[in-house]
Amino acid sequence: MAKKIGITETVLRDAHQSLIATRMSTQDMLPALEMLDKIGFHSLECWGGATFDSCLRFLNEDPWERLRTLKKHMPNTPLQMLFRGQNMLGYRHYADDVVEYFVQKSVANGIDVIRIFDALNDIRNLETSIKAAQKEKGAHVQVAVSYTTSPVHDIAYFVDYAKQLEQLGADSLCIKDMAGLLLPQSTYELVKALKENVKLPVQVHSHFTAGIADMVLLKAIEAGADVVDTALSPLAMGTSHPATESMVAALKGTEYDTGLDLGALNEVTAYFKTLRKKYMDDGLLKTKMLEVDTNALMYQVPGGMLSNLVSQLANMGQEEKLQAVLEEVPRVRKDAGYPPLVTPSSQIVGTQAVFNIVGGERYKMVTKEFRDLIAGKYGQTAVPVEPEFQQKILGDETPITCRPADLLAPELDSIREEMKQWYTQEEDVLTYAMFGQVATKFFENRAAAAPGAEPDGIYTPEVVVTPL
Repeated sequence: MAKKIGITETVLRDAHQSLIATRMSTQDMLPALEMLDKIGFHSLECWGGATFDSCLRFLNEDPWERLRTLKKHMPNTPLQMLFRGQNMLGYRHYADDVVEYFVQKSVANGIDVIRIFDALNDIRNLETSIKAAQKEKGAHVQVAVSYTTSPVHDIAYFVDYAKQLEQLGADSLCIKDMAGLLLPQSTYELVKALKENVKLPVQVHSHFTAGIADMVLLKAIEAGADVVDTALSPLAMGTSHPATESMVAALKGTEYDTGLDLGALNEVTAYFKTLRKKYMDDGLLKTKMLEVDTNALMYQVPGGMLSNLVSQLANMGQEEKLQAVLEEVPRVRKDAGYPPLVTPSSQIVGTQAVFNIVGGERYKMVTKEFRDLIAGKYGQTAVPVEPEFQQKILGDETPITCRPADLLAPELDSIREEMKQWYTQEEDVLTYAMFGQVATKFFENRAAAAPGAEPDGIYTPEVVVTPL
């Protein structure tokens, strides 16, 4: 039987997050919005992930206002966001009352599809956000499996995890292959196993970093996948996603025809070609991000993480050490219990790898975030951290084994009180909750109606020097 395949377009979120470190402004998006809304996408991923941080930190934009603008100009297409469960869109765990309120406000401001994931695939970190999303009328709760490879991450592991997500009440599943690790045949086998064991729609999200994601999506479709993620060609491939137009053309006239009009796609593509040229001319879009790199299959570095590593090394004047850092990443990941490399674990592992190489000695300098990862404060890793390594990093500190958020008291009221001088809308409370100092700077700029100064980097860890 013919099966129409849905397309989730990522050009307004993950595509530019992967290629230009999430620097596409709302102003750049505006001319394309009505054209995008007419295409007929299954959904349009346009918010969440690193967009919230970048709006505040680099673009002097209110991310909530961006969402409202997108909804106003694209009323006919389901708008999708990426949400990190208990991490929300920040870099730590937040109390349940804050998570619940963020989900509520996201839907109220225009989000239709909430793609929720946990960096460690710790299901305890998803429960609050899933239940919160289920309460919002009309919201589609998609839960993502963070795909990775390790001695324990096999099909049986992912099927078992998917069954637990189904029991929690997910409306659909996503295989989130943030580092482009999926291979065509393994994808076929994984999707087939999921479809046989879980009665939910399955969506596949894979990056083009290793040059095989288009084949991965095709095999996923043949195995029964219902929806795939792509990006319009000017911001596709490289560390981004397979090209939307190419996928639509490949499926046209087959039993999997998407039903999308290539002519309409070409119209909006023409606009994004002008943006691509602008980003190339401005130096935002670097050729490094557009290359096929099969080494990604070894290093497991997703596109956003790679651009962040390049940025960190450039700020240190150590660009020539990128290869050494990439080789160090899998060693740090193994030490940390094989966490999938996706925000925030990708930044945590990547930054620690940078310090190990630039510092000239492994773990001479340890970030607070890496220490917290080893202490269990982000959740439970699939492989337990070796006790000897744990003690080396933590010293006398005792690691936790409970759900990290169980240690957090409700904090919404205290946050509201703390930031009341900057309050102009209820959403400001959530902005401050996640990005205190950055949010305060944005609020100051907003109050003064002046553009903000460009900070130094995307991710600024607190460094703890640990004598070993």
